[in-house]
Amino acid sequence: MSRKAAVVALTALAPISWGSTYLVTTEFLPPDRPLFTGLMRALPAGLMLLALTRKLPRGAWWWKSAVLGGLNIGAFFPLLFLAAYRLPGGVAAVVASVGPLFVVGLAALFLGDRPTVRSLLTAVAAAFGVSLVVLKAGAALDLIGVLAGLLSALSMSAGTVLTKRWGRPEGVGALALTGWQLTAGGLIILPVAFLLEGAPPALDSRNLLGYAYLALGNTAVSYFLWFRGVERMSASSVTLLGPLSPLTAAVIGWAALGQALGPVQLLGMAIAFAATLAGQLGGRTPAARTSAASASASSLTAAPFSSTERNSRELSMDLEGSVVRR
Repeated sequence: MSRKAAVVALTALAPISWGSTYLVTTEFLPPDRPLFTGLMRALPAGLMLLALTRKLPRGAWWWKSAVLGGLNIGAFFPLLFLAAYRLPGGVAAVVASVGPLFVVGLAALFLGDRPTVRSLLTAVAAAFGVSLVVLKAGAALDLIGVLAGLLSALSMSAGTVLTKRWGRPEGVGALALTGWQLTAGGLIILPVAFLLEGAPPALDSRNLLGYAYLALGNTAVSYFLWFRGVERMSASSVTLLGPLSPLTAAVIGWAALGQALGPVQLLGMAIAFAATLAGQLGGRTPAARTSAASASASSLTAAPFSSTERNSRELSMDLEGSVVRR
């Protein structure tokens, strides 16, 4: 397997994992506590990664971490849950699937990545495929729910692009940066959850098992893989892995909950999956573009992120440090 294929495969594990969130939420967690669930996903995972890496932000990275954590976690989770509660699941998923289109526009604005016909077509095809999988006839629309869904997609898209633009500071691995964002996002959700939902509910062993999965595999590991992929892939490529989440949810619903998958749903899955694959093909990686720019001796465009070689070395540092501290 090539290095690029390995990066794509590992990054794809994040949205695949997020596709299991619906099953865990409905089968293992107390009902009607979306903000508390968001808090339990983000804050314990962030604090765990801070304890593993033993690194805190310095200088400008205090506010950068707060901004990234607010966009990727603190605003994204509450808006996503608000949309999910006010819209049928299929409508919420379709609204969220416009994220790749937001990323294409924001990448052009902040990263200088000119949108191509191919990137636009794949983003539209992915959203169309997801709509065939999850949208049902007669689904009701709610203005607040639609706006919340669009804002959640915009928030995550902006966080992805800014993560790409800012990279991470010298000597700091992706685990530490993930911990900073999850902690910041969790602290943003904390007062909102207690203000709107009150004290935490009583939890049994089943609830604790569900929250443990969400915090560890579904959040700490998945967001680490996602942010690592953001560094190594183009913004449009990484966000086009997002449709794997509703596709995974549909497959899990069919396998574990007995939900039906008809010909239209299977066609939609094929279209969305083909668009996801098309988004990973062709074009040079950001590292390759950076190398080409360096070879041309252009001083006007400085690479804003770490090189692939340094990323690999810092990833090894992250993993080795984690093993030592366990």
